[in-house]
Amino acid sequence: MKRFRNIASWWREARRKRRVVMQHASSGEEEWYMHLSPAGLFSGFMALVLVLFILILILVAYTPVLEFLPGYRTEATRSRENLVSNIMRLDSMERVIADMLTYNENIALVLDGRSPVVRSRLESDTLKLDKTLVETNAADSALRAQMEGEGPYSLGGSAASRRSVREAVEMITPVEGIITRPFNAKEQLYGVRLATEPEAEVAAVEGGTVIQSLWTPDAGHVIAIQHNANLISFYRNLTRSNVTAGQRVKAGELIGVTGDNSREGLRPFEFELWSNGKAVDPEAYIIF
Repeated sequence: MKRFRNIASWWREARRKRRVVMQHASSGEEEWYMHLSPAGLFSGFMALVLVLFILILILVAYTPVLEFLPGYRTEATRSRENLVSNIMRLDSMERVIADMLTYNENIALVLDGRSPVVRSRLESDTLKLDKTLVETNAADSALRAQMEGEGPYSLGGSAASRRSVREAVEMITPVEGIITRPFNAKEQLYGVRLATEPEAEVAAVEGGTVIQSLWTPDAGHVIAIQHNANLISFYRNLTRSNVTAGQRVKAGELIGVTGDNSREGLRPFEFELWSNGKAVDPEAYIIF
């Protein structure tokens, strides 16, 4: 009971107003006064803290004030780059898995005596599969006769001829990325443009001899490699070249580095493939 009386007495004392007086320094006359209580003073302080918290919350949520804080922009940029890198890796994995599934399905259909499925690319970068069966026609019959007969493409030909044909079309991907502009000879787009990670390593798609390694104002570092079967690969818009003209390179060997696609003035990496002096679609030789 005594405790409750003490609490009540303390609460009355906290609510009791005090007179705050301002007097003249010389005459001692009262110039200004105000009545305050400890409870009112504490309530006013808490209200001020609440108002400041709401104002700071609105400022952070609806203004770019955090961009001016030291270290915040660096962390945000790093998070954004990690997100883009993870999206690119996920897209590449999806396309590789889709290609593997299509390959397995085609093998099963061929072994079963049926025609393989058609692989079509939509406007998006992600690879889609069209499961419509290919209708047989005269071209298919001619190709079948060529494969079953004699010649460099014959299934019954020598192992050396089959190996040379296989090596001419099995090339590795020059760099990991997403195709943003496909090949289109009618529009004078003689290669594919890829969005890559900043400073991504570029590798030779096949072994050969470097016939060109130079820098131009329009295309940055440009590398050209002569391969077997009169194939030439071009690597454009590089920020650094690691090879020189006349140098021999192996398949998968590092030859240069791409730029940062997010920076202004730097063009994305471009890859071209020429056969017998004519530009060909790199996607017919390489799975990007």
